[in-house]
This record gives sequence, C-alpha cells and structure tokens, in this order.
Amino acid sequence: MKRNGEKITMLTAYDFTTARICTRAGIDAILVGDSASNVVCGYSTTLPISLDEMIFLAKNVMRGVIASESRSMVSTEGAIFNIGRVIKETYSHAIKLEGGVWLVPLIKRLTDMGIPVVSHIGLMPQFINQTGGYFLQGKSEGDAELLLSQAVEFERAGVKLLVLEKIPATLAKLITQTIKIPTIGIGAGNDVDGQVLVINDLLGMDENFKPKFVRRYADLERAMTGAIKAYIQDVKSKSFPSGGESF
Repeated sequence: MKRNGEKITMLTAYDFTTARICTRAGIDAILVGDSASNVVCGYSTTLPISLDEMIFLAKNVMRGVIASESRSMVSTEGAIFNIGRVIKETYSHAIKLEGGVWLVPLIKRLTDMGIPVVSHIGLMPQFINQTGGYFLQGKSEGDAELLLSQAVEFERAGVKLLVLEKIPATLAKLITQTIKIPTIGIGAGNDVDGQVLVINDLLGMDENFKPKFVRRYADLERAMTGAIKAYIQDVKSKSFPSGGESF
C-alpha cells in the first residue's frame, strides 16, 4: 500500500464484536493494543495489564490481529517464550514491540523465526515512568536524529511496520520518506503511510478524554447513557417488557 500511495487504516479492538464490525467496515488492520489497560481494565496507565490479559483479549478478537507485547521482556529468551505464547494462542499476524535500539537483537531473532514484528517509537506509553508523562517526543534536533536513526535500525533488523506516536509532523514525514517500510501515525501528522486511533476515542466513549490528535466521529458515551437511562425508566415504570415483547 505504501508503494502505490494508498493510506493504511488501523484501529484498536479488544473484543470479537468490535473486531467483526471493524472488519466488515473495511479496516486494513486491527491492533490489540496495551491501551486496553486504560479503556478496558480502567487503569490509569498501560503498565498494569498482564500478558495473560492481553492474550485473552487477542483471542477474542480472533482475526486481523496485531498483538502488543512489551512488558514481558525480562530477557531475550523470556521475551521469545512469551511472544511465542502470544502467536500460538491468539493466531496473531504480528507482534508489536515498544522500545529503543536495544530491541534490535530480539527483532532479528524473531524475524529469523518467521514472526513479523511491528515497532513503536516516539511516545511509548510503556516507558512513561522514564519520560515523566505523555509528552511530545522528538522536539529537539538531537531527539529527532535519535528517532530517525532508530527507525533506520529497526528497518534493517527486519521490522515490517513502524508506529510513530506523538512526534512532530515534520519528523514523521522525514522518517516516512527515509525508510521503505510503512509508517502508521498517531498524533504524527498526515505525511505518514497510515493512521491508527484507539477505537474508544474515535467513538467518543469518554467525554473527559479529548487529546488534540483525536477526531471524534461519534458521541457514544452520551448516546449510551441516554439509552441506559431510558431502559431504567421503562423498567421502573413497568412499560418494559410490553405484551409484544413477552411470550
């Protein structure tokens, strides 16, 4: 798709029904991301969600899956074991890894094993304790050069696709023009090969979460709240179920 200039579309999904709807709508790729820690499990960061929980979610999505795995990398061998679990148990098409060039040996090993790898640079939610928060990355010349070099190193190591999160649009464009593998942006401007959003953000399922880089296509929190209130009212007033809704 990068070769012919067609933009790649990607969304997160954490359950079978959402994945089915995304697939029928024509989405190019589904990401079972560790953002599930926030929007499914209710944690304030992506750190607490476990490997077993991620595997459970990826199993439910079932197809079109790119599963996230980065917390379990205590060692290269440990990481390979856990990644093998993800691929075997979820039938994922690829594995996504957050981190710096220290990941290169692991990426090469996985590539040699025939496991497609997606890398993630820029803002990396798994490392917010080191960065101090969800801040724009690659603002300084030195930081921009570091991210560009990481992108090049990851491509050389065999990465098939690169996610760029919350970096300046000019830097994302430079990275996209420099490497041959597709880039997927989230908060990285329009000059990338595709876009990804957390589906809960796109659908407006949290009125209090409105990051700059998200465009809302629905207001489901308000719609769902209204529907639930109507249901409560109908049950309390004994108007539901009606005769036509009974056997």
